[in-house]
Amino acid sequence: MEGLICKPITPTDEEVTFDDNQIIVSKTDLKGRMTYVNRVFMEISGYTENELLGQPHNLIRHPDMPRTVFKFLWDTINDGQEIFAYVKNMTKSGAYYWVFAHVTPTIGANGQITHFHSNRRTPDRDALEKIIPLYDSLLKEEGRHANSKDGLSAAVALFEKTLEQAGTPYDEFVFSL
Repeated sequence: MEGLICKPITPTDEEVTFDDNQIIVSKTDLKGRMTYVNRVFMEISGYTENELLGQPHNLIRHPDMPRTVFKFLWDTINDGQEIFAYVKNMTKSGAYYWVFAHVTPTIGANGQITHFHSNRRTPDRDALEKIIPLYDSLLKEEGRHANSKDGLSAAVALFEKTLEQAGTPYDEFVFSL
């Protein structure tokens, strides 16, 4: 669906949860526009299929999510690698929901990435206790700079320093939480 006009959504403090046996699934094209969403995605997000398809996946991005995390995610999948990440999303009503996302590129017969696929499960609550302060610090670092590009660069450096201090690469870090 082209050109969905959305009025700004005001985030609320209401959390939406879903069952451990449910999986939120979506596919996007190379520009991050949704080409497939499953029933669970629609139920949790509060959007219909027509409202989601063709729209950028960041339609559900919660303002508490640092851009740094998405930069890292997109850099990783555009490099042909999979990634796991904790993500806070926002529903159509402004409520939030946390997911543990597994995002993978799909490689075509020609060896090129054709689209992206994401499965999201319920997050580990103990891990969220560690990830929320990290994301808060990254978001603050991004906002501390007058220029958003400088803020993103500074927050990326902070994120890399955090990984260095943990002494593990990102994929080990996220599973150690």
